[in-house]
Amino acid sequence: MNDKSAKNPQQMENPDKSAAVTAAEGRKIPWVVRTYSGHSSAEASNALYQTNLARGQTGLSVAFDLPTQTGYDSDHELARGEVGKVGVPISHIGDMRTLFKDIPLDKMNTSMTINATAPWLLAMYVALADEQGAKRSDLAGTVQNDIIKEYLSRGTYVFPPAPSMKLISDVITWTYKEVPRWNPTNVCSYHLQEAGATPAQELAYALSTAQAVLDLVKESGQVPDADMAKVVGRISFFVNAGIKFITELCKMRAFTEMWDEICRDRYGVEDEKYRRFRYGVQVNSLGLTEPQPENNVYRILLEMLAVVLSKNARARAVQLPAWNEALGLPRPWDQQWSLRLQQIVALETDLLDYGDIFTGSKEIEDKVASLKAEALAEMATIESLGGAIPAVEMGYMKEQLVASNARRMAAIETGEQVVVGVNAYTESAPSPLTASDDDGFLKTDPDAERNQIEALQAWREQRDGAAVEAALAELKSAVSEGRNVMEPSIVCAKAGVTTGEWSSVLRQTFGEYRAPTGVSATATANAPDAASDKVRAEVAAATDKLGRRPKVLVGKPGLDGHSNGAEQIAVKARDSGMEVVYAGIRLTPGEIIASAKEEDVHLIGLSILSGSHVALVSEVLSGLKEAGLGHIPVVLGGIIPEKDAADLLKQGVARVYTPKDFELNTIMSDFVTLVSADETEAA
Repeated sequence: MNDKSAKNPQQMENPDKSAAVTAAEGRKIPWVVRTYSGHSSAEASNALYQTNLARGQTGLSVAFDLPTQTGYDSDHELARGEVGKVGVPISHIGDMRTLFKDIPLDKMNTSMTINATAPWLLAMYVALADEQGAKRSDLAGTVQNDIIKEYLSRGTYVFPPAPSMKLISDVITWTYKEVPRWNPTNVCSYHLQEAGATPAQELAYALSTAQAVLDLVKESGQVPDADMAKVVGRISFFVNAGIKFITELCKMRAFTEMWDEICRDRYGVEDEKYRRFRYGVQVNSLGLTEPQPENNVYRILLEMLAVVLSKNARARAVQLPAWNEALGLPRPWDQQWSLRLQQIVALETDLLDYGDIFTGSKEIEDKVASLKAEALAEMATIESLGGAIPAVEMGYMKEQLVASNARRMAAIETGEQVVVGVNAYTESAPSPLTASDDDGFLKTDPDAERNQIEALQAWREQRDGAAVEAALAELKSAVSEGRNVMEPSIVCAKAGVTTGEWSSVLRQTFGEYRAPTGVSATATANAPDAASDKVRAEVAAATDKLGRRPKVLVGKPGLDGHSNGAEQIAVKARDSGMEVVYAGIRLTPGEIIASAKEEDVHLIGLSILSGSHVALVSEVLSGLKEAGLGHIPVVLGGIIPEKDAADLLKQGVARVYTPKDFELNTIMSDFVTLVSADETEAA
């Protein structure tokens, strides 16, 4: 039903607006203003959305929790400790109703960071819009729906490449007719940069991904040649902007030029409006620092300038992280601070009064040309391998990213790349921003997981079981027969099917997939240095003492797929002379314990960024003791609050490393010390 009494989401604050507010609204910001938000529950996330919209945000960017992203219900074994941690849990259309309560979807521009399960979350969104009485043609927004970058960096993939690409194609070919204002895929280079991509690699891998997607759509025969330009015109991008903002600005101009050329030359798009490089941006969360976190405010501003200063390459949507995201989830006030930054740049400065101020600059033109040439060479390499998908399957692109990130980490460790407050000017007064009872960041509701599971179980009991079974049977037929999954998925949503049930049907047909880790074949090519040589000598001495090389198991328990840290530890340990067992992402505590026993390892390194560290690490520790492996030292890395770190150390964790611990050689020395001590105790 359509709630005619629902408030306009942009008119939720003070009805008695000042003249200044009215004037500000009259001077429209030429990009969608967003913050990436969602946590604990649909109810809590809705309250946050209402607050942010009232403060001037003009669109929503929904963060889903990891079970939702990877197609599990909240009560699945792998969901333990992950529910509501890094985003909002959406198990069924009832959760979707709560998430968008009093927010008319035909008046909103909604971006959803969802990939493997993108057809399902879009189906629930459309089903809810139907309930509200909205026209599908009025819906505007984006699903990320980029599985290639999931294989390369973020890790929330489920299915193998071929069926995953088929699902992307289904969304594209359905939306261009049914929801024409929707961006059906948001090719995401953001996480490629997080994984170590250079600007040229970011250009090359993102554009190669877009080509792979469009080639598939064209070959599918689902889109008439006459409509192909419309499809091309709905492809959008999600880009990262780093601290070297001149280079990043030039990267955006290179993106704009290269995409225009690809659309014209590869797909024959004549109309310029369909060749525009349409992109949203979040600036570089990787560059946010745990030490002196107040400095992050300056970093965020400089990184934002890269995507708004050049009018001809300006972002269509901007979402900024908060200053404290290296510490934990931002509070509403922290998100407001980032929101106000966008408003100040757009409305207080004279930025919008001028055309492109960089046109005609030789420095800019030369840098753009250089980036384009480097990116085109890398794209040619990918093309020679058969395109983006074969380059993923054989591990080429992942290996390149791991190697690039290793070089970045080495440059920070040696001081070649300066990070103020981390490896230079580290002297600091205590920050009043973190001197509060909440430690300066948001805590998720500790009861969120239990409440979500109880509500999910109640949902299953009250729904029409026959309608659910019929909808799932039709979905299974569509998947098996290779038909488009969107309409059957919408029927499933309306029948009350859960996220886990929808995904299970696809898992049964498509199977699951583990992407190459990029670790074993990566050559770091770091220059020799005294610190590394010292560590290698320590490893050699430990080898003599142990009678074999120290053996380290690196694992990621839970659903967190951000593997950059784990990969760098694995590569560094290998290059230091240790034997490394790295099985990649999404392991259960039981699988980690079994691997430790089978491989007879000396040390276990766990990596968790999702906030589920307490539950999962505790389970690993207790499982090791039960298996008679309690003597194996366990170390932990991730975004770990001090209070949690202290608790885990009391439980038996040997070391806790957070983003401030950037000196990999020091960590390797710790490993040698722990391994040697463990061997002495075991003897």
